[in-house]
Amino acid sequence: MNKYLTELIGTFFLVLTVGCTVLGHAALPPLAIGAALMVMVFAGGHISGGHYNPAVTLAVWLRGRCETKDVLPYWAAQVAGAVLAALAATCLYGYGAGASVSFNGRAALLAEFLFTFALCYVVLNVATAKGTAGNSFYGLAIGMTVMTGAFAVGGISGGVFNPAVAVGISIMQLSDWSHLWIFLVANFGGAAVAAMVFKLNNPRDA
Repeated sequence: MNKYLTELIGTFFLVLTVGCTVLGHAALPPLAIGAALMVMVFAGGHISGGHYNPAVTLAVWLRGRCETKDVLPYWAAQVAGAVLAALAATCLYGYGAGASVSFNGRAALLAEFLFTFALCYVVLNVATAKGTAGNSFYGLAIGMTVMTGAFAVGGISGGVFNPAVAVGISIMQLSDWSHLWIFLVANFGGAAVAAMVFKLNNPRDA
């Protein structure tokens, strides 16, 4: 239960930061969002692994470092945290006015796939690999990957890289529900490919 509560809390503050910075028109939202993920990973990584992202959970499970019995409860906790955060953010700032980017489905699919791959690839290498065991930089590396992706392709897809965040921004009316499938396909696809690449590059790191 501690693991699931940790995943809910971490996802909550990640999605809350997304909502508050975007709805509140804060300067440099990607910086705040990456920092929020970083501190939550440091706070909960020793309890749950600090996934806060169903795509990351999928990648870690495929890599063999997440028990099958934990996958669905992790996803449920992450989505619940996202929903609660979306409700909190809209209480603070109100609802959005639809997608804030000119949404091209094909470009968004590619952008989300590439940077979800990058995120999961980084997570697997800094938080699950034997060669980096016990390091103190994993949270910073993970948070900065999200920040980098958000700066790089935020204007194309919104810089989501996380199915739970996709649900949250849809509730907040920052993205149309009709776009949700794009995030799900791209995010889970990027995660699966990242896990395959990790296992290919690290055949003895079981």
